[in-house]
Amino acid sequence: MSKKVDFLKLVKGQSTERIQFYPILMHFAARFNGKTYGELASDYRVLVESNVKCLEYFDFDMVSLISDPYRETSAFGAPVEFVPEGVPKCKEKVIRTKEEVVELQRPDVYKSPRTLDRIRGAEYYQKLLKGSVPVMGWIEGPLAEACDLAGVTEMLIMMMMDPDTTQLLLDKCLQTGKDFAAAQIEAGCDLIGIGDAICSQIDRESYDVFVLERHRELIGFIHDKGVPVKVHICGNTTHLWPSLATLGIDIFDLDYMTDMEEAYRIFGPDVIRCGNINPVSIQDWDSQQLATACRHILEAEKGRKFMLSGGCEITVNTPPGNLLTMRRALV
Repeated sequence: MSKKVDFLKLVKGQSTERIQFYPILMHFAARFNGKTYGELASDYRVLVESNVKCLEYFDFDMVSLISDPYRETSAFGAPVEFVPEGVPKCKEKVIRTKEEVVELQRPDVYKSPRTLDRIRGAEYYQKLLKGSVPVMGWIEGPLAEACDLAGVTEMLIMMMMDPDTTQLLLDKCLQTGKDFAAAQIEAGCDLIGIGDAICSQIDRESYDVFVLERHRELIGFIHDKGVPVKVHICGNTTHLWPSLATLGIDIFDLDYMTDMEEAYRIFGPDVIRCGNINPVSIQDWDSQQLATACRHILEAEKGRKFMLSGGCEITVNTPPGNLLTMRRALV
């Protein structure tokens, strides 16, 4: 059975006998392949080849196109600087005034170099893997993208002071998220990840007012394209779970400070929960400590829809042997 077939069975609830393994990789994958983070973020060939090398070495159950938050931001016109051993930097805000929100144009994701690069990465994965491994595309959620365009502090102030302009900007970010998701699905992605990390930093009322229905629309749009959705929100999202549980999410990432049992109770048995070992612990623990932690979580999740992962991105300095320890815990 191919990894892709096995994954689709898990999504459909047809098999929970084998727990799958996929941690989020970015800088780690680049260095494991002898490349820099800047090379991975700027060249789809480096990104794909780095992830395929990790796939083969660690026997992961998925590959991804995640790299950094500024793909769509660049398409909207922001200048992005690539840093050799760091996350790309957005050098200038696109949104500073209400008028700039009104004038903001819908970008063509096939013409912007950075969004096109990720689309080509999806095609390259299919060329190399020939449909045998699930490929996860990636988009920014509407609030995350709005913060990328306007600045985090500025966007949160706008939510309080100018809700109408906030709604307009979020609608424009939502549309581009749909465009980018559709392009990656067309290029061969088997699922789409949505990163909206800033949502953990707002209260549930603000989430419900500004984000909830946009997430619902975005997830429904992707589902209508025939592929499942993974939602990633860094940090403690517990206060948002009653709202998030209504969205029909297929896979939900849980960070290390959240409780897996409570998440199972609220999200129910149909959502694949992914997580949730602290990435710093994955980096720093010895193999015995890590193996013990993996055994505990695997015992608790036996027979449930679950994927073993870190609570967030695997750190660049994580010893490769520790990821092998996690994989071996699944045998």
